This record gives sequence, structure tokens and C-alpha cells, in this order.
Amino acid sequence: MTMLKPAVPTSIVVLFLRSLGFAVGTILLLVIGSLAVLLAFPLSFERRYHISQPWNGFVIWWLRKTCKIDYRLSGLEHIPPGPTIVVAKHQSAWETIFLQQFLPPLAWVVKRELLWIPFFGWALALLHPIAIDRKATTFALKQVIRQGQERLAQGQWVLIFPEGTRTAPGSRQPYAASGALLAVNTGYPILPIAHNAGELWPRRGFFKYPGTIDLVFGPLITPSGRPAKVLNALVEQWIESTMQRISRVPEQPAENK
Repeated sequence: MTMLKPAVPTSIVVLFLRSLGFAVGTILLLVIGSLAVLLAFPLSFERRYHISQPWNGFVIWWLRKTCKIDYRLSGLEHIPPGPTIVVAKHQSAWETIFLQQFLPPLAWVVKRELLWIPFFGWALALLHPIAIDRKATTFALKQVIRQGQERLAQGQWVLIFPEGTRTAPGSRQPYAASGALLAVNTGYPILPIAHNAGELWPRRGFFKYPGTIDLVFGPLITPSGRPAKVLNALVEQWIESTMQRISRVPEQPAENK
């Protein structure tokens, strides 16, 4: 993986101290936020979700203050007023936090192991995610379609990372068709998202690098009678072509699973 150097040279010591400050603040507030959601379990889903949001907002703010990472948005005009299926590039933890905070209530498709993490996982379970077993591929796909349809009907948006795991900048994984199949089965449109967060907040690494994350919302892609395979190809084509435009890391050969 090619790691970018920050535009303004920053010493390793400064990067370490900034990243440490970010981590400490984030973890402390995560514990408090998780406890707040757990204590709110008797309340409605809407109230619990609202209570969970200050932590997401804090992380984005704290990241800017400590690590000097900001963001720039484009394509905001494509965000629809009603529930939709969000299909996004997955490079970092940043987009999972930002999208939860920026968009309407999301049902996030997650690996079920996350729900086993003390406090955080228990609180996450109260926010109606779609928790799947990645090893049970067929069952997981049926679960995404069934529960995704339920969440959409209830007014939640559904967030899917089609690559299934975080990929390094310049890399890509095959796109699973779960988002396209959900769209075909429900008639809801897909909102594709591309971003380069992994260049500043790497998927496996403690250091956070100063700079500006570009996130682009694409035009809605509707089922319109298309087969899921064609729909999925359209989503992948838009995301990956946009990644080539906003990424500062040359594209590398596809990673092996």
C-alpha cells in the first residue's frame, strides 16, 4: 500500500500525540455514549437513535481538532427526502461514523461479532442494525433482503458496504450484490457514495494524517426493471470511476480475499 505524506510535513511525534489524544477522547466518550443508549432501552427506537448521535458528532469534531482531518462534500443534491439504500465505498472507520451522523437513521449491515463487544456492541444492538454471519453467505444475503425490507418500510435507511471489508486506498474488492438485490426486491433506489477517507484514517493503523476527506454522493440509481447483476455493475462502475477521480493513490490490482 502506498501511504501519502501530509501536504505539510508533520513529525512522527506530533502525529503520535494527535492520534493518541483522538483515541483517548473517542474511547472515553464511546463508553459514556454506549451507557446512555443502554439506559435508554425502554424508550422508542427514535429516542435511542437520537441519544446515540452526539458521540458520532463528537468523533467528527474531535478528529478535526486533534488530527486536523476535515471533510468536503459534493453531490448533496442527490440525497433523497425518503428512505433509500446507501451503498458506499469502505476504506476506514470514518465513513461508518460520519454517515451515521450525517444521514437520517440508518440500519447498518454489520458483522454479528460487533454485537458481542461489551457496552458498544450491546448499545449497537439497540439501534436496529442488520447483523449478519459473513460465513453463512446465502443466509446472510436472505437476511439482508428480509430485514432490509423491514427497515425501509419502517422509515430507516439501509447502509451497505458491498466490498464487505475495509479496502486500502487504491485497492478494490468484488462488489457483493446484496444492495442491488434489496433494491430489486423493494423498489427503493440506491444512493452510491465514494470517498477517500482511508488515505487519512488508514484501515489498520494508529496514526491519523492531516488533510481533507472528499466524499461524493452519486445520482440515485433506480431498479427500473433491471436485473440485480446489471444494477450492481452500475453501482460499482460509478463508485470506482469516482474513486479514480478523487483518490490520490494509484489503483492497485484487486486484493485476494
